[in-house]
Amino acid sequence: MGSSNGNTSKTHFAINAKIILLSFLFLFLLLLIVRSTFPSSPQLSPVPSSSTELTVQAKAQDTAPAVDCPTTAAAAAAAAGTCTKTPPSLAQALVHYATTNITPQQTYDEISVSLRVLAKKSPCNFLVFGLGHDSLMWTSLNHGGRTVFLEEDKAWIHQITQKLPTLEAFHVTYDTKVTQADNLMKLREEEECKAVTDPRSSKCELAHKGFPSEVYEVEWDLIMVDAPTGWHDEAPGRMSAIYTAGLMARNRESGETDVFVHDVDRVIEDRFSKAFLCEGYLTEQVGRLRHFTVPSHQARSGRPFCP
Repeated sequence: MGSSNGNTSKTHFAINAKIILLSFLFLFLLLLIVRSTFPSSPQLSPVPSSSTELTVQAKAQDTAPAVDCPTTAAAAAAAAGTCTKTPPSLAQALVHYATTNITPQQTYDEISVSLRVLAKKSPCNFLVFGLGHDSLMWTSLNHGGRTVFLEEDKAWIHQITQKLPTLEAFHVTYDTKVTQADNLMKLREEEECKAVTDPRSSKCELAHKGFPSEVYEVEWDLIMVDAPTGWHDEAPGRMSAIYTAGLMARNRESGETDVFVHDVDRVIEDRFSKAFLCEGYLTEQVGRLRHFTVPSHQARSGRPFCP
């Protein structure tokens, strides 16, 4: 009897999670349609001065070529407001999540935090540590922008991208282990770890220097740290990912970066996010997700590593 009730509750949870996710995607689609239908600066067409002019305008509209909707992120951004079709990435996401029982690992409230920021900043540059069942959702919510995933498991990348070939994912490796966390935490007092620079030229042991070069060359507007693995002693842990995310945010030329760290109920994510992303930059915490807003340190010299 207990087993039956457990299975029923799990089924209800999966159904509720799917409904939540589909609601997010439909709301985002509605937002895109509203933006394209009601542009921010509408231009009024001149009133025809005669019936002849009206006829000419009507014929011109009938013979005008249809606007082809873009399929790439760059083209979508350039064509914003001119295409009213459902974006391909969003259409794919709706179909994908409507036909699968696998749902993202973050809760509705946690996803809502990132969604609010994406609603303001997208299309933008979005870097995600980790590739998973929620990756198509993040790409779709950043329609017209660039969303890149960094994943430690090469076989997992192959499995996911075979099903979802539009995702942009890179294989990365880490040379740390969870058992090193206590020693690495001591580096917060070292001056080389407080120096703001390109991670590739940093002298701090925590700075990750092995990402693809384009990861360092892009100014990321959002960074989500939800990887690498960190739940057992031999796992790489997220010490380096958290520090490097904060360093890239500080090293941008101007502006600020929204950095999210998931699983802050765990010791490493909790301690390292507070130490290297700084409690003074903490915007909010919802469930197991922590949101930091890290400003550029290049735009104002002399800014301390943490406020």
